[in-house]
Formats: sequence, structure tokens, C-alpha cells
Amino acid sequence: MEAEVKKAVKISEVKCGIKAAIPIAVGYIPIAIAFGLIAKSSGIPNYISLLMSVIVFAGASQFVAVNLLMLGASPVELVMTTFILNLRHFLMSSSVSQRIEPGTSKKMLTLLSFGVTDESFALASTRKEQYLKRHFMLGLHFTAYFAWVLGTYIGLFLAAGLPEIIQNSMGIALYAMFIGILVPAVKDCPPVLRVALLAILINTLLHFVPVLNILSSGWNIIIATVLASAAGSVLYPQEVESHG
Repeated sequence: MEAEVKKAVKISEVKCGIKAAIPIAVGYIPIAIAFGLIAKSSGIPNYISLLMSVIVFAGASQFVAVNLLMLGASPVELVMTTFILNLRHFLMSSSVSQRIEPGTSKKMLTLLSFGVTDESFALASTRKEQYLKRHFMLGLHFTAYFAWVLGTYIGLFLAAGLPEIIQNSMGIALYAMFIGILVPAVKDCPPVLRVALLAILINTLLHFVPVLNILSSGWNIIIATVLASAAGSVLYPQEVESHG
């Protein structure tokens, strides 16, 4: 009888997590569809694109990875860039782990850490309860993850039926996506604009200045990202903290 009660409680917690994740899932699907469309138009094999969503599960990094693949970046450049972009996940996972109910196994914590994204972190951080139930978090993360993978598959499926001329033009959508991500952040936090412009300036110098243009595009992006981020953390520590 006690085992049945515990099972019912776990199922109830998972359902609560699924319900809480519905707004995130609704937002993920169109973005994942866009990723599938862009990846397909970039000539990346379908199974590679799908595996990126299944294994990586990080929207910004996946879009950047597609861009780097289009530029012919090496595997080392690809890994380094996505690693730098995803460093924030270490902080988010560490923060969320302090809120998970005591007694949660390391295996469960590891599984839950895989599902931490900007959106799920924000949702978990605003929950009022002192400790977050692990099965609630499992339902939350699984729903968001399923929506992202499903959206990617839909995007790949839709792209297969698009005329070739439209597929080829989808590459420009990648840059439109980056602009769409940047503009809201710039409106809320002006220092973000300055850091972004600094990154653009550094990347431009590395690309066009004869003495500096000895590296590939992938390494230029890595260097520009690291230097601009370091400068931003030094010049705008309070602004970054208040908008982080």
C-alpha cells in the first residue's frame, strides 16, 4: 500500500512538471523548427541535425554550430566555441542542484543537469517552495527536451518539401535569428550592445587586418567571444549581475 502511494505521488509530481513546462515547450517548438530548416538548408545530414538536438540540447550553441559548419570550421573550433557558449550551464546547474530535495541521488542529479536550459532555470528559480521535487524537475525537463527534439524533426521534415531556391535562402535566417536574440537583450541592458559591438570589432580586426588574419573564422569567433566577454565582466560587473 505504501509503495502504491509513493508511486502515485511520483506520478503526480511528474504531471505537475509537465504542466509547468507547457509554456516552455510551446516556445521551443517554433525555434527548433527553424533550427531544422536552417540545418537542412546548410547541407547538414538529417541524422546529424537530429543528433545535435538529442545530445546537445542547447539552442544557441546548435545555431552557432551550424554557422561554424557552414564556414568550414574544424572540430576543435566547433567544440571550443560551443563549450564557451555553454559555460553558463555549469553555474545554472550548480544553482538548481541546491534547490533539489535532499536525498536525491547523484545519478538523478546528473540526469536533471542535462535538462537545464535558460528557460527551465528561470522557471525553477522562481518556484516558491524551498525544495524542488526531483520528479517535478524530471517532468519539466523531459517535456522541454521532447518539444525541442520534436520541433527539430518537424523542421527537417518541412525543409525536405521546400523548393531548392528557398532552402538555399534559409542561410540568411540564421543571422536574423541571432539579431532577434540580441535586440531584446540590448533593450533591457545597454552594456550588452557595447559588448556585442566590441566582439564585432575584434572579429573584424582579426579577419581584415593583414597581421592578424592568420587564423580561421572559427578561431576568430572564439577569440572575439572570450575577449569581449572578459571585457564586459570587467567594465560592467554590476550591470551583468543585475541582468544575468
